[in-house]
Amino acid sequence: MSENRSYSSDYFSYSRLKTRAVQVGNLRIGENARITIQSMTNTNSLDTEATVAQCIRIFDAGADLVRISVQGIAEAENLKNIKQQLLEKGYTKPISADVHFNPKIAEVAAKYVEKVRINPGNYAEIMNQIDDSDEQYLEALHKISRKLKTLVQICKKHQTSIRIGVNHGSLSKRILSRYGDTPEGMVESALEFVRIFEQADFQDLIISLKSSNVLTMVYANRLLASRMRESGKVYPMHLGVTEAGNGLDGRQKSIAGIASLLQDGIGDTVRVSLTEAPEHEISVVKELLKWIPKTITNHAETKSAWFSPFSY
Repeated sequence: MSENRSYSSDYFSYSRLKTRAVQVGNLRIGENARITIQSMTNTNSLDTEATVAQCIRIFDAGADLVRISVQGIAEAENLKNIKQQLLEKGYTKPISADVHFNPKIAEVAAKYVEKVRINPGNYAEIMNQIDDSDEQYLEALHKISRKLKTLVQICKKHQTSIRIGVNHGSLSKRILSRYGDTPEGMVESALEFVRIFEQADFQDLIISLKSSNVLTMVYANRLLASRMRESGKVYPMHLGVTEAGNGLDGRQKSIAGIASLLQDGIGDTVRVSLTEAPEHEISVVKELLKWIPKTITNHAETKSAWFSPFSY
């Protein structure tokens, strides 16, 4: 049996992929920490009261972390008010900012929350013509590195972690020109950013490779885990299927992708993405984790069966 398999010589004695630990506020992700659960708000991030109320419902349902979408600078600045109100109400679990479009937004958000999620596709140069020469490719990476310099400095100062969140549907033209619309392109998109952050001596990183196609998502994450093992630097991985939907279909689609990877020992934090009230996502993840071996989840209780009638 290959030494790279995540399970031991006993076929059913699964083990967790060993990653470095990343501290996200008072939450530890990776290494031997339990698999954490998260969800994302769908309120207007400028509406402080509504966003705080939804964060509380998500936390009360059992989430370890809540992600808030920040479409602009104003939304990023308002994270300060949201975080302050949550602390005043006794909610100390971490908040992650989901940054859209403008990379400068991440620099503002990183001052107020414990984690920011950036999409490598948003840092790409707008290119009308693709010259796939090595020289142009390297120059594009140098430009991205310069763009990320300020964010790294802010994250170091405020002890803010970063999720490198690659979406299958938003790969840069540069990546597409060399790798195509493939899992390999998703992996390289993430690893390019990992190398840039490592060169800046910043390693508080979590990586996600997401797709609405379950097979693409599973393949990409398995390939990423393999590539990181080869490099000797394995970062925590966030699992999720984008645009899974709602009802039974949404649950089945998410579970198919996430459970397949968890059984491989891959995954340190999980979100089931449903087009419903976000607090509904938490019970699905809780139920899913019951059916994954304790050697992987590090949760207190598991069940020794393979299927469950997930309710909805």
